[in-house]
Formats: sequence, structure tokens, C-alpha cells
Amino acid sequence: MTTSSTRGQRNAEKVHIEDAFWNPLMELVRKTVIPYQWEALNDLIPDAEPSYAIRNFRVAAGLEEGEFGGMIFQDSDVAKWLEAAGYSLANHPDPELERTADGVIELIAQAQHENGYLNTYFTIREPGKQWTNLHEAHELYCAGHMMEAAVAYYEATGKRKLLDVMCKFADYIGTVFGTEPGKLRGYDGHQEIELALVKLYQATGEDRFLKLAQFFIDQRGTEPNFLVEECKRREGYSHWAQKKVPIPSVEQLSYNQAHKPVREQDAAVGHAVRAVYMYTAMADLARLTGDRELLEACRRLWSNTTTKQMYITGGIGSTHHGEAFSFDYDLPNDTVYAETCASIGLIFFARRMLLLEPRSEYADVMERALYNNVIGSMSQDGKHYFYVNPLEVWPKASEHNPGRRHVKPVRQKWFGCSCCPPNVARLLSSLNSYIYTASAEENKIYAHLFIGSEAQFGLAAGQVALKQQSRLPWEGYARFEFTEAPSEPFALALRIPSWSLNQAVMRINGVTAHYDVEQGYAVVNRQWVPGDIVEWEPALEARLIAAHPEIRVNAGKAAFERGPLVYCLEETDNGRPLASLSIERSAELRSGYDADLLGGAVTIEAQGRADEHDSWDAAAPYRPLIQQQASEPVTLKAVPYYLWGNRETGEMTVWIRTCS
Repeated sequence: MTTSSTRGQRNAEKVHIEDAFWNPLMELVRKTVIPYQWEALNDLIPDAEPSYAIRNFRVAAGLEEGEFGGMIFQDSDVAKWLEAAGYSLANHPDPELERTADGVIELIAQAQHENGYLNTYFTIREPGKQWTNLHEAHELYCAGHMMEAAVAYYEATGKRKLLDVMCKFADYIGTVFGTEPGKLRGYDGHQEIELALVKLYQATGEDRFLKLAQFFIDQRGTEPNFLVEECKRREGYSHWAQKKVPIPSVEQLSYNQAHKPVREQDAAVGHAVRAVYMYTAMADLARLTGDRELLEACRRLWSNTTTKQMYITGGIGSTHHGEAFSFDYDLPNDTVYAETCASIGLIFFARRMLLLEPRSEYADVMERALYNNVIGSMSQDGKHYFYVNPLEVWPKASEHNPGRRHVKPVRQKWFGCSCCPPNVARLLSSLNSYIYTASAEENKIYAHLFIGSEAQFGLAAGQVALKQQSRLPWEGYARFEFTEAPSEPFALALRIPSWSLNQAVMRINGVTAHYDVEQGYAVVNRQWVPGDIVEWEPALEARLIAAHPEIRVNAGKAAFERGPLVYCLEETDNGRPLASLSIERSAELRSGYDADLLGGAVTIEAQGRADEHDSWDAAAPYRPLIQQQASEPVTLKAVPYYLWGNRETGEMTVWIRTCS
């Protein structure tokens, strides 16, 4: 197939968001986050850790002298910023942002080697050692992020410069890796290039990029294990330890999901971000190639990840030791990791599974991670971020307990390893591509997320255009109006959210309508005409949620949920220690809109109990239970988890003890 010379087309270009909840967040990304992160990449943020990222490209391009700065994968921060800029430009043309991005792309092009290679670390710090430490060095990971940026920027602007740079790099990679004699039968220690090559294939139509993605997925975990053999060739020398270390066993490479071939894997293990990036690529390839074994592996890995290793907030990766999964049902709240990037990767995986087989469970998880873990990682001013997303915070423990220092009670300006902030920016800038999918052959439009938007779809029956208005997350109401419809029938499928407990009412043109339920979607197939209005009302009310008995840390506890939002208690509303509070299982939950809470939000109040403190002797840490005084009645106030940490610094908890 030949590369198209016309501007690329993305589904996101056919969907424009107009939503009371999401527009302010997207405008924050466009007007504050992207400019702020540009300053961070240029080391212009006072008292923030330097990035060195742009300077590295200037040095690699020969425009100034200097040493490499930052992490070995620092190039990826520039790539993710460029990708976010591309998505933003697709939705809101901005000549100044485009000029800035064009300048960065020119700089990247100047840093590229004649053979197509592009990586500032190995250009500056270790020239000649390319492809000698795929286990640790993130070379293909950085390449993948730059490929994603190239596709996003090309599809937003029609400009090919970065796309051509990355096609050249991809072609060079194809000369280095493969099954042919003299090539490396290897893969990167951190997955990313696999899903990026799929995007490059979709943008260009070049089959060789899809085949290269297949190669990397197929080779992973096969015997002899490439990463083990590579470490042997380096005699165990480690970039991170800066010394020789023992050669890893195949079992230890579960951290990189390289302990067995991907089609044989059935549980989420190792580094959480690497895992979900790989699962995303596997789902892409299963869809594009019809690989049944890959599809079955994706289903198994999805099930294990989301039913046994996911937090109620949509966070994944429970331990800070390796930013990794641990084991089934091990979900500590106070030493949690739940990296922002991991939830974003889970959203990527969910979307690819929806493209494979529209099932509401995928969209439910996508919504959970988006409304809680992801947007909760960014402050309301757009200039501070969580890398780790805890479900319980005691600021004193974060300061003094070495096992909890990774859990921050306040968001940070920037990080030396700052993968998460630009990842949030690129996701929110491309949010319009997550709301719908359409099956042209089946003449069916799926609405996965209830976000106000205008959308156009090309079905076999003809062109369809609709406008969605939504009151989520505060009210269970969405309204769809068709503004263009073909003369042939087609189906509209609306997700029945898990939080509605299958209670949802549909009205068509004001009349209650029957719908069929297919894989968790309410489906109506009929002859639609312009002006038809579908109103969708899934039941939305505050509830107390219990955890599976195997999640031991939450035994005897409950969490507040209301629609897609998880709630939490903060010290500023409830005093401290929060651990002394409890709630009756049958407590009445009262919801009310607070216009003064950080731009306005629905809060939940309920009567609870607080352990009595005054009778305790400060010199006696323990005493017989029989001496315990009766607890005191208190009013509990819960706020949406995504808003926590935006007021006073203090304790926070998602889970609260229950009492009878």
C-alpha cells in the first residue's frame, strides 16, 4: 500500500465536545496546562525539578554544547507534549501554539541521524551504544511516543514533517529488528512502540509498520529470552545501578511482561504502565489481523486486571516497588501507587476492546478511571500533579514514614520523571475520540460516554449527525437529537452504566420507548429522521459500596459513590483522625449541589459516628475494650475524589468503617 498524500482523518475530528463539566477541564488543558508544560520542558518553572528535555534536543541537533540531562527516556516528555498540542490544534486552531510546535519539530528533525535514528540520550551521552540495552534504555519506547506525536500532529494540521521523520525512523528500526539473519530478534523493556506502529500504519496505510508491530508482540517472552541473552552480552551491567548486577531470570522478566509469550499470559503482572500499553497493542492487532489467540489473551488479561487488581477509582498498580501489580486483591489504600499513566493506559486498553467488541464493561471501566483517577491527578489550576493517586492519606506518615513517602498529600509542580502530566494533557485533548464508536457495516452507533457533543458518522446506510447534551456527572440525563439521518434504518446503542444497576428509562420524542439489551447497551433500531430526540435517564443516586471480601484492607468498610464519581472524606470537612469515623450501613445519604466548592460540585452528607477521644490518657496507647466510651454522632461530608487536595492540606480517605 502507498502512503496517502492527503490529510489523515480521525474519528475525533468528527466529534466536537460541548459539555458543562468537561469543557472547563479541556479549556484548562488548552490555555494553562499545555503552555505550563511547555515552560517546564524548557526549565522555566521556579522551584520545580528541571526537565532538560528541549535542551537535550538542542544539544543533539548541534545547536549548543552541553551534557544530557534528565532521565534516559526524557525525549518522551517532548513527544507527549507535541501529541497533546496536535489534539488541541485539531479542536481549536491556535497559530501561536502551531508555530511553537513547528519549531520543536524542526529541532527534532535536526537531531535525527542520517540513517533515521533519533534519541538524544544515545546521541549525546553514549554514542555507538544504540540497541545494546533494550531491557533498560527505553529506546523504542521513546520512538513510539514520537510516532504517536507525529500521527496526531499530521492529522491535526496536515503537516508531514514529523510524520516523515518518524516513518524514516520506523524504516530504520525495521532494518535492525526482525527474524532475518543479522537482525535483532528483540523488543523494548518498556512497551509503547507496538501501539504506536499501529497508529503509524493507520495514518499511512503502510503494511510494513503493522508487521513490525506484530513482530515485537510475537517475539516478546519467546525462548531463548532476548532480554536475558542481552543482559549476558552486557555481562550484567545495568544503566540504573551503574554497575554489574546478576543476570535476571526469565521469571523476573515478568516485570516487563516478557516471562512468557503474550498469548499465554493470563494475569496482569509487573510494571503496570508497560502492561496496559502492551495490552492495548494486542487488542489493536487482534482487531486488525483477526488473531483469535490474541483476542482471548486480551479478554483474560482484561478480566484479571479489572476484577481482581483495580481500585474503586480506576487506579491500577498497587505497589510502589517497581510501580507494579502485586497479586490478586492486594489493594492497599495508604501505600498504593495507582500511577496516573497506568489509568490512562487502562483507558487506552478499554477503548481498543470496545473497537473489538462493544461491551459495556469496557466503557464502565473507562469512565471510572477517567472521572476519578485521571482528572483527580491534576489540580484545579492545571499546574500541579499527582504521580501517585492514593485512597488514604495521612500527611505526617507521608513525611516521616519511608514506606509512604511516595504518597504525596499535595500535588507537585513537576517531576524529574514527569511522564504523567503530559499524558493527562494528551488524553484530555483527545477525549472526543472516546465518546462514541460506530460500526458502518452493522449500521450501529454506540454512545459509551455521556459527554455533551456534536458528532458525525458514516454508516453503510448513509451519513448520520447528532447532538448530545448531558447533565453528567451530577444528574443521570442525556439527550440525543439527530440533525442528519439517512433514509435507511440504523441502530443507536446507549450504554447502561453499571452504577445505574440496570435501571434506565428511554424516551423517544417524549414517549417512553422499549429497547433491547445487547452486551450492556440499550439498542433501538429504527428509521430515524432529523429532529428525532432520544432522552436517556439512567438511575443516578448516592450509594455506599462494599469491597470484595478478599480485598482484606477494606473489610468492614464502605465507600461513597454517586454515578461515575467516587467520593472521599477530607480533614478540612470532617476533622481528624478520619480513621476514627464510621457510618451506619443503613445511613441516609443526602446529596446537594455546592456552588462554592471549587467551581461547583455535588457533595454527599450522612450521619455518622466518631470514636470518643477525651477519656483517653495520653500516656496509655492501649486499654481494655470494655473501657471504650460510646462514639459520638457527627455529620459526615464527602466530596468527589477528583477534587481532593485542592483546599487545605490534610488527611483524606475513600473508605470508611461501617457500624450497625
